[in-house]
Amino acid sequence: MTTGDRDGLDDKIERLRGIVAELGRVVVAFSGGADSAFLAAICNDVLGPDSSLCVTAVSPSLAGSEEADCRALASDWGLSWRPVATDEMERAAYRANDVDRCYHCKAELMDVLVPMAGPGSTIVLGVNVDDLADHRPGQRAALERGAVFPLVLAGLDKTEIREASRRMGLRTWDKPAAACLASRVPFGTPVSVEILSRVDRAEAAVRSLGFRQVRVRHHGESARLEVDESELARAVVVRHQIVEALKTAGYRWVSLDLEGFRSGSLNPTMGRSTGSSPTGPHS
Repeated sequence: MTTGDRDGLDDKIERLRGIVAELGRVVVAFSGGADSAFLAAICNDVLGPDSSLCVTAVSPSLAGSEEADCRALASDWGLSWRPVATDEMERAAYRANDVDRCYHCKAELMDVLVPMAGPGSTIVLGVNVDDLADHRPGQRAALERGAVFPLVLAGLDKTEIREASRRMGLRTWDKPAAACLASRVPFGTPVSVEILSRVDRAEAAVRSLGFRQVRVRHHGESARLEVDESELARAVVVRHQIVEALKTAGYRWVSLDLEGFRSGSLNPTMGRSTGSSPTGPHS
């Protein structure tokens, strides 16, 4: 990164801090990923824990390891943090898993957060400018209910957020991308607690073998495993352990995707360009 790039990033960070300061009091939708963690840290630094509540939505859609990490980050960084149960699985439109599934998930989250925020508080989400080009209908649900995207307003993209996080000493700066577990299920396949639990167990088992970036795409009795391209060779070496782990999680057949991990590999646009499933969630 050049000096000019650093100066440009510094300007964006200062712009972000100003945006947060103007909001005055916020509720941060805190998933623990690189984006929401960075936003939470900035809000906590600018506004203090009394004026920046970080809330993690807990449901079958959230991997157990992610809830634990949110709790640890809140403790380490001195965040005002609260887990809250969300019931998106009670929404038939969410369970149906059509192309707008994320809309119904985010609508549930906002319906829970709005009463928590109360008068004078603004709900903020860690959406960045790169996200605007992806298929993420949840953004629409959040905006309709009054949420604000400070990272977008500051003009920050994913790479800049990771670099800014690194400078701040946030351990989330290189945290692998994560998404709700339902994003592993192709559109049109109904989502159930049993499926989400199976995916969670399967991914945890693969991570326990030392893989950082993991997606287990659910295709009925088959699991299609995506790992980072740099780890494909090692996945072949330990394939027997992987197969055993995924069969223990409940899958009958296991395949390794030779294209490696791609965020959005089940998306409609991604599917058409790569030969993947023509429909599916975003991450």
